[in-house]
Amino acid sequence: MRRRRVADGITKLVSGDADIGESRLLPIAAIVGAALLYATLPQEFVVGHAAGAFNVARWIVPALTGLVLLALIGTLPNLPFVHLLDVEAERLKVTRRALFMAAVSLVTVANLASIVLLVHLLVNGAHANAGALLRAGIHMWCLNVLVFGLWFWQLDNGGPVARLTAGPQGRDFLFPQQATPELLQPDWRPHFLDYLYVSFTNATAFSPTDAMPLSRWSKMLMLVESAASLMLAVMVAARAVNILQ
Repeated sequence: MRRRRVADGITKLVSGDADIGESRLLPIAAIVGAALLYATLPQEFVVGHAAGAFNVARWIVPALTGLVLLALIGTLPNLPFVHLLDVEAERLKVTRRALFMAAVSLVTVANLASIVLLVHLLVNGAHANAGALLRAGIHMWCLNVLVFGLWFWQLDNGGPVARLTAGPQGRDFLFPQQATPELLQPDWRPHFLDYLYVSFTNATAFSPTDAMPLSRWSKMLMLVESAASLMLAVMVAARAVNILQ
């Protein structure tokens, strides 16, 4: 019986979840991918006293993220552990959302701190290897896209659970399908891949190109993502080109 419950919980994780209207696999894969990108950041771009602290953080951040994700998976409704705790369904949803946001917050703060550190080192004339510098910039840019895509997905219109029943008044992003009724399918709603695309285009063009931000927090999040991408493009790419010359 316990094995069957565990199998049901894993199946629920991979397949479409009635709680959120889509699979949890892609968002969790995005967090895991972001943590791995952070863990594999080339250490050569950090010099001096900061190198020791960075090398420690490079493993602590993914380890803590993994622990939070294990707790998130362990609180899926069909697992035996949840039945033993006898936790209310609504309270369980709040717990899972808090765990998810904690994992995203951890990787987001670590990546933004790495970008600030990298820019600080470049501004102060630190010596850097062009190859390592470019690899670090690519890792951080990809991290930027993943974590902000997760934030957009988790916060828009109250989150994936609330979006199933929420009306249009609480939308924080306006997608083309929502703005053009003739293109809107009766059961269409944005999924994680839609928010990941919004994050990618914002990090590439430094402005919204698909979905338009409506609320102040969505505009501020897009501003932070664009600023981080712009710093990486200007500082890292320019410095790497100068080194190669």
